[in-house]
Amino acid sequence: MFLDSVIINVHSGKGGDGMVHMHREKYRPRGGPDGGDGGRGGSVILEVQATLNTLNKFHYNEEYKAPAGKNGGPSNRSGKAGKDLIIQVPPGTIIYNNETLELLGDLVTSGQRLVVAKGGRGGRGNQHFASSRNQMPLTAEKGEPGEDLAIRLELKLIADVGLVGMPNAGKSSILAATTNARPKVANYPFTTLEPNLGVVELDPEHTMVMADIPGLIEGASEGVGLGFDFLRHVQRTRVLIHVLDGMSEDPAGDYETINNELALFDDRLATLPQVVVLNKIDLPEVQAKYDRLRQVFADENVELFSASAVTHQNMRELMWKTWQVLQDAPIPEAEEEMPVYRALEDPKAFQVFEDEDEEGWRVTGKMIERAAAMTYWEQPGSVRRFQRLMKGLGVDKALREAGIQEGETVHIGEWDLEWVD
Repeated sequence: MFLDSVIINVHSGKGGDGMVHMHREKYRPRGGPDGGDGGRGGSVILEVQATLNTLNKFHYNEEYKAPAGKNGGPSNRSGKAGKDLIIQVPPGTIIYNNETLELLGDLVTSGQRLVVAKGGRGGRGNQHFASSRNQMPLTAEKGEPGEDLAIRLELKLIADVGLVGMPNAGKSSILAATTNARPKVANYPFTTLEPNLGVVELDPEHTMVMADIPGLIEGASEGVGLGFDFLRHVQRTRVLIHVLDGMSEDPAGDYETINNELALFDDRLATLPQVVVLNKIDLPEVQAKYDRLRQVFADENVELFSASAVTHQNMRELMWKTWQVLQDAPIPEAEEEMPVYRALEDPKAFQVFEDEDEEGWRVTGKMIERAAAMTYWEQPGSVRRFQRLMKGLGVDKALREAGIQEGETVHIGEWDLEWVD
C-alpha cells in the first residue's frame, strides 16, 4: 500500500498551571508569595526524515497529542515543560489546514522542521501578581490550552526525472531496466497504481533519481482515472521522459493528449524539458513506423528517440541524453522562509454574469479560461472534452440557473461560444 495523502489530528500540550503559594519558614510568618509558573506544553512538530518515502505509517495512527506542561511548585519552582512531539515525514510533504485549506508548510530537505501546533504557555504563579498594595496575592494563572488542528499531509515525490505517458506505454519497464527499482509490470492498463522511485547509476560519478508516474489519460487534469492523485508527483521533477507506446494506433495523438493534461493541471509542467522516446522498438511493426513518426515529430521541432525496455536497446543512450538535459534544466529556487497560513486560490472557482459591454454571458475563472484557450475548437473531440469540463465544474448548471437561452453567446476569455441545449 502506498499512501500519499492523509488527514491527521494533532493536539499540542496544555501549559501547566501556575501555583498560589506563600513562603513558609520558621521565624518568617509573612514570607511572601512564591508560587511557581507552569511549564510550557509540548508542541507538535513535523520533521523530514530522508529515509521515508510514503505516508503509510499515518494509516494506523490518526491522533497525535503532545504532553502537557507540569504545574508550578512552591519556592518559585517552575513546572517542567512538556516534551515536544516530533512526527517524522518524508521529503516532499506539503501540509494544509484541512478545515480552511490554508497552506502551513512545504517540507523538502532532510531535518527541516515545521511547528504545526504550538504548545500552550504555562500559567504564571502568584509571585508575579504581588504589588505594593497586594503583597500576598492569591492569584495565579492556569496554563494556556493547547491547539487542536486537523491537518492534511500530501506527498509529492522528489525526483530529478519523471516518466510520463499513457497507461501501458512501458514506463515501469523502463524504470526496472535502468534502476534498482522493481515495480509491478504486466500487459494491462493501469498496471502502476502507485508511483515508484529508482536511482539511475550511469557510472559512479553520474546518478539521477527517476520516478515512474502512473499512466495518464484524457481528462486526468479533471480527476478522471488516476487524475489528481498522481499528477502532483510530476510537479517536483525537473525533466520529463515522455514514453510513447509503439503499439498505439496514434502515438502522436497520445503525445498531444498527455501534454495537454500536464498543462491544464499546472502551467509549469508545460515548460519542463522533455525527452520523447518511442518504446517497444524491438517489435517489427514499431520499427516499420518509426521513421515516419520521427519525421512527424521533427516537423514540430521535437527529437524522437527509440528504445526497448524489454531488450534494453538504446536504454543507456536514452539515460545519458536525459542526464545531459538535466544538467541544463534550471534548479527551482528554495524558499527562504517557510510559508505559513497563506490562503490558497481555488483554481476551479468561476463566476457567471451577463456581460454589459458585449451581448450575452461571460464566464470567468482560472481553470475554465485556461481550458478554453487550450481547446482546438475545430476538433469535435476537444470540444466535447471542454463541454465535459464545463459540466464537471458546474458552469453548465450555473448558466442554466442564470437564465441563458438557446442561441445566446457565452464569452470565455477571448472565445465566443453559442449556447445550444
